[in-house]
Parts: sequence; structure tokens; C-alpha cells
Amino acid sequence: MVFFPAGHAAPINHSQEKDGTLVADWQNQPIALVFPGQGAQFVGMGTELAAASSVAAQTIAEANDVLGVDLQSLMTNGPAETLEDTYNAQSAILAVSVAAYRAVQSSWEGDLNPAMVAGHSLGEFSALVAADALSYADALRLVRERGRIMKQAGETTPGAMAAVLGLDDDTLATVCAEASSEAGSVVVVANRNCPGQTVISGAISALELAADKAKERGAKRVARLNVSIASHSPLMAGAAAEFGALVASTAIQAPKMPVVANGSAEPMTTVEQIVAELSAQMAAPVNWTGTIQRMVAAGIRTFVELGPGTVLAGLNRRIDGETTTLTAADLDGRLPAGGK
Repeated sequence: MVFFPAGHAAPINHSQEKDGTLVADWQNQPIALVFPGQGAQFVGMGTELAAASSVAAQTIAEANDVLGVDLQSLMTNGPAETLEDTYNAQSAILAVSVAAYRAVQSSWEGDLNPAMVAGHSLGEFSALVAADALSYADALRLVRERGRIMKQAGETTPGAMAAVLGLDDDTLATVCAEASSEAGSVVVVANRNCPGQTVISGAISALELAADKAKERGAKRVARLNVSIASHSPLMAGAAAEFGALVASTAIQAPKMPVVANGSAEPMTTVEQIVAELSAQMAAPVNWTGTIQRMVAAGIRTFVELGPGTVLAGLNRRIDGETTTLTAADLDGRLPAGGK
């Protein structure tokens, strides 16, 4: 790893490589920042980042102050089951994502000036902070409540989710419709993560039937997720309405750059669009494939993933193999990749 003096980032140029392929000089091209969602958390997240950047450390400490909990200790030491609780995981992922964003910005001479930003589900809140549409403190408070409301919904209206590999989305949507009809309950396509990797969500009986049907139609694998919450399904309608009231009472500004929405895969540029997106988000599907395709159509070929882990890099590569997804470490050699 090449280290650079304080105040200077590590620019990627034509002589550097990533994943074995030559990377174009991204500084002369439009870039988009992307932020991960729930599931990216792990014990130790943010520890190396805070050690490498005082700005990142201050950002994580700010989360402790705003929420009144020792989130930093939980991220560093666990236990894993407490960190993975949706009530804690969402705040932790937001804190590390914003810390990575601020660390990169503080070491850069000038502004990164992304052309667009986007986040996967929960990651939309990080994207909105980066776009100056939502303050960091307000985002922390919102996602803390989002986690509480979602956890409560999982207890009062239990559901399930499963990842389906190797089946196209249209066929899977048909499978879900058939299973819903036969089971007398609901299961839907929830997350279009990338071609060949889709998540379904809904009532347990309908989901189990859909899983069997998906295998019969040629799915390579159906893996039940370790959650009791049917996120991004109609079972979350009540929770979405409750959360929408909180969103409506939160100060939101027009973003300084377009934020591509999960639901529509279209750029949001107004407060009204953001409020509608966040209010519907819990019960609405995530179209990450469409989100990346929309940004590629707008001329983006280089993405920068900021947050714990590098899950989006893999998804982005499968959506469009001509794109490159960098990390904080690629922009500044002193920072760890994936918010470690």
C-alpha cells in the first residue's frame, strides 16, 4: 500500500490496477458514491478507520453522543448478536458509512464532488447525509427509530426472507404470485440485488412455498436469511406508516446532487421526493440493479463504496462488468477498505 502525506489522497491512475484490471483515471470522470445497507455490520467495524482518521473517530463518537449509547464499544467489541440486532446494526452502519465519507473528504484537496449518490435500503440515509439533504444527527435519530420500529414489527407480525440464486426476476415474481395465491398470504420480490441474486420476503408459509417453487423452476439455491422481519414487503405497511410520520417531522433539504432512489431507480432532487421515498421504503422493494443501471445510463462508470464491508462492489460488478467500484483505501492509502 502506498502512503501519502496528510492532506493528500492516493489518486488512481493508469499505472495502478484493481482486481487485476487496469483502472482508468477516475479523477477525470464523473463518479457516484454508494453506501451499504443492513447486513454489512461485523464486530470490529470502524476500528481501523477511527485509528487512521481523527475525523472518522470524531464522527463515530458523535453517534455515541447523539444516541446516548456506547455504539463505538459495541462495534469494536461486540457481542455479535447484540450488534446484529436491527436496533443497533442500522445506527452502526450509518455511523461507519458517514465516518468513511468524512474521512475521505477531509483528506481530499477540495471536494470529491460526486455526480450522484445512492444507498442500498438503509444506505439511502448515508447517501442523503452525503448529499446534505439530511443532517448526520437527524439521520442517526431516524435510523435508530427505524430499527426499533422494524424490530417491533418483526415481533408483532413475524415474517421471513430468503435469497434466491440463479433465477431471473420475472420468473421469481411469477413464483411469488403463485405462492401468495395458494398460501393465502403474501410473499414478494423484495431486493433485486443483481442479476441472479434476488431476495424474497413475506409471510413464512408463503415464502416456504415460493422457495420450493423457485427450486422447481431452476433456482440454483434458496437460502433462508436469519431474520424474523419481512422487510420490503406489504407486511411492513404499518411500520412504514409509523416511520413516515417521523420522516415528515424531520428537517430535510433539497440534495446538493441527485440521490438515486431504491424504489424508482430515478434521481431524487426535491424534498418531496425524498420524504415519499423514505416513508415508503420499509414496505417497498429495493431495485439495486435498476439503481446502478440508471447511474451507468447517466455516464457513471466509477463508483466509490463507503461503509463497512465491500458487498456492493460485488453486486455492481455483476450488474455491469464495465464499471469499477473503489473503496476509501483506493482514494486515500491511509484508510482501510470497507470501514474495518
